Amino acid sequence: MKKTFTLIILFCISLSLKAQDVQYSQFYSNPIYLNPALTGASEGTSMGINYRNQWPGLEQSFISYSAHVDHYFFGAKSGVGLIFNRSQQSMANLSVSEVGLSYSYRARLGFRSFLRIGGQVSYMDRDAFFGNLIFGSQIDDQTGAIGDFSGENLGSDFRHQFADYSVGALFNNDNFWFGFSAHHISQPNISFLDGQFSQLPMKLSAHGGYKIDLSGAGAKHFLNRSTGNRELTFAFNYKNQEPFQQLDLGAQVNLQPLVLGLWYRGIPVSGESPSNNESVIGLVGISLSSGLSIGYSHDFTISSLGNGNTGGAHEVSLRYSFLASSSKGAGRKSSMPCFKY
Repeated sequence: MKKTFTLIILFCISLSLKAQDVQYSQFYSNPIYLNPALTGASEGTSMGINYRNQWPGLEQSFISYSAHVDHYFFGAKSGVGLIFNRSQQSMANLSVSEVGLSYSYRARLGFRSFLRIGGQVSYMDRDAFFGNLIFGSQIDDQTGAIGDFSGENLGSDFRHQFADYSVGALFNNDNFWFGFSAHHISQPNISFLDGQFSQLPMKLSAHGGYKIDLSGAGAKHFLNRSTGNRELTFAFNYKNQEPFQQLDLGAQVNLQPLVLGLWYRGIPVSGESPSNNESVIGLVGISLSSGLSIGYSHDFTISSLGNGNTGGAHEVSLRYSFLASSSKGAGRKSSMPCFKY
């Protein structure tokens, strides 16, 4: 009964709020989704898959997955990538699919400092089936029987396609990086109904981090086939998509091949009541010198929804980076600090 009540609350909220983007706990393992300026950031060829199952303890699921591939062209100092995203919300039978093409350019600012700028254009498809929805006007308040007609002027199936645009920039040296991105810069209309306007809010993100070498020497990139890396990395990702804001803050230790991480998601200091504390995230991963990285994370819900009700969230990432050919610069260390997840 408690889970059913939670579902009702969440469904009512979903009907009244503007659309929001899916958020991944392992956002650095999905770099193009985070910031188009990270296209080709491995300075080789990279491909990856991300899967997220949010709140599996509820009777309705929130499933999202993403796949990307990108390549860095040394001669052009540019990266080109392709990304596919899809999310499914069974509560409202709503699915969102995206196919995007991204590009980035890397400019050298100093001996080991660089600025990356990038952009992305996407084709978006939103599909919803409302035929199974039950409205309050259909329920007999005396007997509880459900009638056939709700009085709502809704068809059973809706579909809406539109173009979407994103931009980003990122500065980095060997140990530090800071970037920002802006998604949905045209704030497109996502309404299913003709003559109605529902704006997709722009999402702004600021992210960065700092890497500390624990091995007593400069950490080597996996393309050098080095082993025994010891690194401690602190990172953050702040997102604002009206009317919401969120902060991911955490640390990761790389004891190659083992990677361990701990994250907090929320706004620790805010004027909201109750306070915006969403989850604590634990991560474990394997990062091999061959370029293969596998990560698993679990979100432990610490908000009023409760982890016992929601079941938290499960997330899996798989990424492989390599040099596709004997390109100029092969065997060199990437200019990006290597944050795995």
